[in-house]
Amino acid sequence: MTTANGQAVTGDTMAAVVRQWQAVHPDIDTGPMEIIGRINRSAALLQQAEDAPLRRAGLTRPEFDLLGALRRTGHELTPGELARETFSSGAAVTKRIKSLAERGLVERRGDTRDRRMAHIRLTDAGRDLVDAILPAQLSYERDILAGLDPAGQARLSALLRTFLTRLEGALGGPRP
Repeated sequence: MTTANGQAVTGDTMAAVVRQWQAVHPDIDTGPMEIIGRINRSAALLQQAEDAPLRRAGLTRPEFDLLGALRRTGHELTPGELARETFSSGAAVTKRIKSLAERGLVERRGDTRDRRMAHIRLTDAGRDLVDAILPAQLSYERDILAGLDPAGQARLSALLRTFLTRLEGALGGPRP
């Protein structure tokens, strides 16, 4: 069997889904489903596998994302900035900050001009934890991508960059 794009449907979970939809609606182009479904499935599988080192460190993926945002920017961020950086709600960020502060991974500093404002920074322990986990995650990602030669990785990166840029624009603009 072939897809609407003329490619053979074999191998992954989405191939079975596409076959099922084509059996029910042979006149419908499943091309978009084949791409978006594979992106979603890949993201879910990558996140599941990557969460193992985080669990060993006692972190959730959203907590690590928050710590990572503080580490990679290299400076304090407000809860609102952290929400934007991590694509999270303000309430979720507040809850994560509280949990991470209780564990000594972040510190909260009040604003001298506006008592309602807070500034969050990594502690030394938080920075050390992020720095210890990051190499293992990158190694895992390298192993996953090893099935693609460097040219294939570059093509995939370029396609995903184009796709993400368009998607971010459609949903309200690129991140700051």
